[in-house]
Amino acid sequence: MTFWTAIVLIVLITAIAGTLGSRSKRGEREVEQQRELPSEREEELETEVESLRERVKVLERIATDPARRTAEEIEKLRDE
Repeated sequence: MTFWTAIVLIVLITAIAGTLGSRSKRGEREVEQQRELPSEREEELETEVESLRERVKVLERIATDPARRTAEEIEKLRDE
């Protein structure tokens, strides 16, 4: 192998390593961004779950209360 062949190989290897390194860094950034997104989504889902829990509580109360008391509460809500 001549001196110039060795130089060309070193340049090629350096260029390939640089390209692969930049792809790796880009991939790491994308993974970090994806990790951040679920936290926003989790907050949104937690809010929705809390809202649904409140609605279920109301529905359970309506289902277990005597019909007369439920009817009275509905009439009070209509008057408001």
